[in-house]
Amino acid sequence: MAWWDKILGREVAEVEEKLNPAQSYYANTTEPSREFTFKYEKAYEQLEIVNRGVNLIVDDCAEITTTVGPQIPSIQSIQKGLKRSRLDILLNKEPNPFQDISTFKRNLITDYVIDGNIFVYYDGVHLYHLPAEKVTIHADSETYIEKFTFNDINYKPSEIIHIKENSFYSIYRGTSRLKPALRTIILMQNMRQFQDNFFKNGAVPGLVLKSPNTLSEKIKERMIQSWTIRYRPDSGGRRPLILDGGIEIDQISNTNFRELDFQHAILENEKIILKALGIPPILMDSGNNANIRPNMRMYYLETILPIVKKLHFGLERYFGFELKENVTDVPALQPEMRDQSQYYTALVNGGIISPNEAREHLGFDTIEGQDDLRVPANIAGSAANPDEGGRPESEEGDS
Repeated sequence: MAWWDKILGREVAEVEEKLNPAQSYYANTTEPSREFTFKYEKAYEQLEIVNRGVNLIVDDCAEITTTVGPQIPSIQSIQKGLKRSRLDILLNKEPNPFQDISTFKRNLITDYVIDGNIFVYYDGVHLYHLPAEKVTIHADSETYIEKFTFNDINYKPSEIIHIKENSFYSIYRGTSRLKPALRTIILMQNMRQFQDNFFKNGAVPGLVLKSPNTLSEKIKERMIQSWTIRYRPDSGGRRPLILDGGIEIDQISNTNFRELDFQHAILENEKIILKALGIPPILMDSGNNANIRPNMRMYYLETILPIVKKLHFGLERYFGFELKENVTDVPALQPEMRDQSQYYTALVNGGIISPNEAREHLGFDTIEGQDDLRVPANIAGSAANPDEGGRPESEEGDS
């Protein structure tokens, strides 16, 4: 009940604040299995295509700078009192005394792609990256999030900027972008292990020693030791062997690498992983420029910019300032910029927006004296006095 209702003696029914209906359920399921995240990290370290794909996204996202705009009146920011100029330094130059902005951004985006979460600690002065795999979210059925924990240190929700990837299972933690390709990643790791074991065995299949006689376990063990000493495929040693007593050699399997077609399987599996990351496979191949340019543009529009925008949305809500992506230095988006320039030029010449408004939309600074609307030359009166209208008076001597 509001204070003015109490003064007037009016009784107003108390409105019950309802919680998210699913919050009590999700409060007990905040921590995903570390087993899967561990697999993604191992894949990043061991599989070239995963490492290259993740690094491509990380590098391209980190190179996009942030334009800090005015405060957003409709947002109730978590942190207040920060100056616009100071936020620009934090997001474009120096987030903290220990990292440059490029390293800082790369840490954030790497966590976002591999773990599905970004955690940033703001101490009131600087921004610090917290490794996502070491951050624990303590959910609460009433307050949404009670606290965050990192290295046995508790942080208030107001101290942490948490940006998460889409997730079907949790409203608290995001999902790795590699999850749709988890089966393929495990398959490629198994193929790699098979190849390693094959070549450790001297690139020959397993062998079976056949004897027409029944041998005791002691004799079998002695024959295996003798065979191992004389025939060392792992070190390239293949001494001539003389087999007696009716001993025969046979292969366990006649399958060879050519029949398995590992190369084709690897290429197809790499395409699946790249698609999960949102990277057109042609960008990793040696295609011609005509094919690469449209795919590069699509890659930026559908993969890179959405990631950067999501990062900016989280920072906007936390600090309350409008943040935009500066893509003027991205070559792949320059055709888009050219189309936008033609579009805004038409709006300016049509008297719909001012030149400075067009410059703001294109990401450029405004200039003095360009805030007025232009009156098109084909509108009656524009050639004379726009306030009076009509055609201009003809000068003497004009026919």
